[in-house]
Amino acid sequence: MSQLQVTASDGVRLAVRVTGPEQAPTVVCVHGYPDNGSMWDGVVAEFGERYRVVVYDVRGAGASDKPKKRAAYRLDQLAADLAAVVGEVAPTGKVHLLAHDWGAIQTWHAVTGDELRGRIASYTSISGPSLDHAGHWFRAQLRPSPRRLKNALTQFLHSGYIAYFQLPLIPELAWRTGLMRKVIARMEPAERAPETADGVHGLKLYRANMLPRLSRPAKKSADVPVQVVAPAGDGFVGTPLQTEIERWVPDLRVRRVTGSHWITRSNPSMVARVAGELIDHVEGGREPRGLRRARMTSAPRGRFADQLVVVTGAGSGIGRATALAFAGEGAELAITDINETGLKETADSLLGKGALAEKYIVDSSRGEDVEAFAKRLRATHGVPDIVVNNAGIGMAGPFLDTGVEDWERVIDINLWGVIHGCRAFARQLVERGEGGHIVNLASAAAYQPAKFMSAYATTKSAVLMLSECLRAELAEHRIGVTAVCPGIVRTNITSTTRFVGVDAREQARRQQKSAKLYARRNFGPEGVARDLLAAVERNTALAPSTPEAKAALVLSRLTPGVVRAAARLNVTP
Repeated sequence: MSQLQVTASDGVRLAVRVTGPEQAPTVVCVHGYPDNGSMWDGVVAEFGERYRVVVYDVRGAGASDKPKKRAAYRLDQLAADLAAVVGEVAPTGKVHLLAHDWGAIQTWHAVTGDELRGRIASYTSISGPSLDHAGHWFRAQLRPSPRRLKNALTQFLHSGYIAYFQLPLIPELAWRTGLMRKVIARMEPAERAPETADGVHGLKLYRANMLPRLSRPAKKSADVPVQVVAPAGDGFVGTPLQTEIERWVPDLRVRRVTGSHWITRSNPSMVARVAGELIDHVEGGREPRGLRRARMTSAPRGRFADQLVVVTGAGSGIGRATALAFAGEGAELAITDINETGLKETADSLLGKGALAEKYIVDSSRGEDVEAFAKRLRATHGVPDIVVNNAGIGMAGPFLDTGVEDWERVIDINLWGVIHGCRAFARQLVERGEGGHIVNLASAAAYQPAKFMSAYATTKSAVLMLSECLRAELAEHRIGVTAVCPGIVRTNITSTTRFVGVDAREQARRQQKSAKLYARRNFGPEGVARDLLAAVERNTALAPSTPEAKAALVLSRLTPGVVRAAARLNVTP
């Protein structure tokens, strides 16, 4: 690491640190308030030797000079500081910019101005809007609309501290007594205790810029690739304020991520990953799926365009129909099944749509197989956006005739298969930090008791409760979990259903009889797939499919005694 001082146009000395190889792309990181350049330490470590990384303490922070006059902190001067740093560390060529909070605000001013025109390769902004764009955004919220009014009121509540910072002396006193440090520690446990001097001098940023820029916003556009990273739990800057800027940024990508304001400290690996994806793409690399999905465009796209979807048990029935339905809405598919022939048939159908990313023979009941597939998929295609745990089998017959081996088989596939899928992919989704969705195929049998269905219904009830519990646990990570509960669906599950307590001849007869019954019902797997996609789109917790499944759900909640009485009257198929 090399350290140097750069003198700004008004004589202020800025402390600059440079790491990484000279020949690598240059990335300049600009910190916010009340931080200094150390805020980027975790991100710089994650970058490793991929880039030449430049970090500097902005004026008023860290080891840089701290001018006393408010006018020294105006945006024009801050943009000139950034230009001076860029001119010193990279006299020629273009640099990539990565900025957070007030660092992002001042970097926006430089990106939309003339100081660095022709010198910027890309810009990733985190939790810091352009004040000009923000001024126009607030004006747009004055047009009659419940959504706009809600957005404006929410942002005003989040921004109350800005008015407080305009008060004379009181904010300084809060800093010097340690009160502000305690408030920040309570709001953002991941944020290290800021330096008092950084907090006191940085107040001039708000006093020199907020009211003048928001009250008289300029019409300034960016002519470089821009990526806005908007943490869902940001308590200071709402997502709409940061992201509704397409009119000013023609080449815009929006990444809605899990986390709070200081994600640069709490999740530096995620920040490094999303910033690196844009940098590498601009430098000539392929455009990753996440960047394609984040691109703001008015061109028509499928509902699940540029999303990677995993479907287990995709060799036939509901699994195949679900894979084809997602492909029809623009998704890429990674499919598994234990039936190689059926899997190949589904894969061939997907190849015709240009939607197949991966096919893999997997026994969903074997955790090691599922883990191996999940690791391979992540290494070759990245973390999936949606996971559909569909693989399952049917089983029917009296409880007293259901042997231990029967129970183990149906539990291994119907329940453990779902558990293995959730375990393999939920952690990947959490670590990625960009949300996602898990769908578990349960059944109307999960809430509709039936004679001679004890083993099958038990596994499906467990899948339903697993889904409910997992949904509550993963909600903070913006990962939805849905239990889909079909009723009678025309699939080949009837030909493979195990009827316990009967000989082979009777087994075949009952399978044939069930197949005819399901065929007469004539509700195909495409209907379940349609309901499944709608449930993912709406983030529905429980999605019954087929009319009888929906009716049974209502009855199970309103008149459970009637449902139990109906179960007693049931007969074996």
